[in-house]
Amino acid sequence: MYPQAIEQYLAKHGYDKINLKAVLFDMDGVLFNSMPNHASSWHKVMERMGFGLSEQEAYMHEGRTGADTINIISRRERGHDATDEEIKAIYAAKSEEFNKCPPAERMPGAWEVLQKIKADGLTRMVVTGSGQVSLLDRLNKNFPGIFQKELMVTAFDIKYGKPNPDPYLMALEKAGLQPNEAIVIENAPLGVQAGVAAGIFTIAVNTGPLPDQVLWDAGANLLFPSMPAFNEEWETLRRATTE
Repeated sequence: MYPQAIEQYLAKHGYDKINLKAVLFDMDGVLFNSMPNHASSWHKVMERMGFGLSEQEAYMHEGRTGADTINIISRRERGHDATDEEIKAIYAAKSEEFNKCPPAERMPGAWEVLQKIKADGLTRMVVTGSGQVSLLDRLNKNFPGIFQKELMVTAFDIKYGKPNPDPYLMALEKAGLQPNEAIVIENAPLGVQAGVAAGIFTIAVNTGPLPDQVLWDAGANLLFPSMPAFNEEWETLRRATTE
């Protein structure tokens, strides 16, 4: 499975091999089991504001900036973008609703595979559409010694969020990497699209309610059913990227 997927990636992009130096992680739904809270918060607030956004659909928008999500729904239901004031009000209400939820726990399997990746001497990066001010503190508390502030890409760094490749292209730039020197770990179709568009070997981990086919259709090079499954296969995958 791995050699074939890697060969297809190399042939498509014209590389001789994957010279793995870094692993780029999405945050919500990959490192933290936080997407149920996000989906529920989006649904409640958008319904309160007179918009229709189901929890299931919220998973399809995962990875977008808040403004992009709001504008997509506004254009669909009103035929025009939301005003800046509306965006600020809706996103503030969504953040308030999200903060009422119990803190999301680490995604099972995330800590274990991160320890292996660190032991392999690979750079670990977070690439997220989140704009949480306390993001680094939260990561350091749950994953001590794993991530560094200068090797993170957040909503504060980018103009265009996922599925635009800019977040992952910026991660490559920050770490001084070429696309074939990294792999992306994503759980959302928009995130998968962004990683693929950036020319990086992109692995989908299906930690949510969406069918696997949605992630394959987004262009995933490989797919695992969970983070524990990804953790169990890490050594085999690591060898496949160095042979």
